Amino acid sequence: MSGGDSSLASSLTDLMTSLAVIFILLLVASLNNIHQEQETAVNSLQVILDKVLADFRRVGVEVRRDPKDPLVLFVIVPENLFNFAFDKADIPLEGVQFLQQFAPKLVRQICKDQLREKVASVLVEGHADPIGPYKAKLDVSQRRASSVVVKSVEILQSHQAAGASVDLSGCFGGLVSASGRGDAEPVLNSEGKKDHDASRRVIFKIRIRSFEQKFADILGGSSPTAIRVDR
Repeated sequence: MSGGDSSLASSLTDLMTSLAVIFILLLVASLNNIHQEQETAVNSLQVILDKVLADFRRVGVEVRRDPKDPLVLFVIVPENLFNFAFDKADIPLEGVQFLQQFAPKLVRQICKDQLREKVASVLVEGHADPIGPYKAKLDVSQRRASSVVVKSVEILQSHQAAGASVDLSGCFGGLVSASGRGDAEPVLNSEGKKDHDASRRVIFKIRIRSFEQKFADILGGSSPTAIRVDR
């Protein structure tokens, strides 16, 4: 190889190295921005929900971060409202009345333009007490979660029929899924023993869109999802 060719090859190598370094720096900066955006989105949503759902605090509703997943917010519904009878998935009257007030307020916030694109999913999670075989507990917890999802959609549809300006049921239907957890996460009483009545409950989990989902959307776009029931 002549001196000129060698010099050209070296220059090209230096150029490619410089471009690679610039790309890596831009990627790191983009990742930092996305992670900061996600943290801001979670904090903002928590503040908004704390304010909007303030009226429900007196009955025990609370909003808190998931200690296992920084992108998830728990909306904890007190067990006495969804205190399902043993081996039953019928929502008690108190639970239906609660959902009539609660569901529109919750969904109206997460479906607002500034938040909708940041919310990845809403999971309605059903739980059972520790009595009975595993399959039966898993099945009844799934039915409980599904009952709450279906009743919530019915309530949102009634709001739409009454002239609501936002399609709350359509937005919620594109985000929500129902999942039964069986007795995997029982509620313990003050003595550290499993509280059977309190364990029969439902939890709302709101997940903020992750970096992986944002990246997938950029590459291939995303399509609306239907109501899902996870088994």
